[in-house]
Amino acid sequence: MTTPIPEPYATTLHIRDHCLCLHAQRAARTLSRRFDEAMRPVGITSGQFSLLNSLNRPEPPTIGAVATLLAMDRSTVTANLKPLERMGAVVMAVDAKDRRGRRAALTETGRALLGAATPIWRAVHGEIEAGLEGQGDALRAGMVRLS
Repeated sequence: MTTPIPEPYATTLHIRDHCLCLHAQRAARTLSRRFDEAMRPVGITSGQFSLLNSLNRPEPPTIGAVATLLAMDRSTVTANLKPLERMGAVVMAVDAKDRRGRRAALTETGRALLGAATPIWRAVHGEIEAGLEGQGDALRAGMVRLS
């Protein structure tokens, strides 16, 4: 069996400096930590804020619709809804249109939690957007094209 020749260190440096996936992961982790810290006073994480926000619709969405919006699989959405259910922010129900499916809805507690968290999101998001020096729209557009 032939021993593979390791890549030169220069390749590692090139990947470190140019890899879109690495830079997106690092940015996502940094943003998540920043929003997690900001949301701590209301007792939720940034991921839970995104879930609550995804449920804020005129009609409770299906788990599949939430999964599509958040680019997650259905089982991950269901698992991430459990803590919100336990805190009384979300209620799950069988889909009346398709008894095999389930829909998730905000409760009054969930709406209040979202109402308390949204001004925090606006403030932190505004700070981040200002730091992008007018490039926020271009960054969003690029991410949308990739997804």
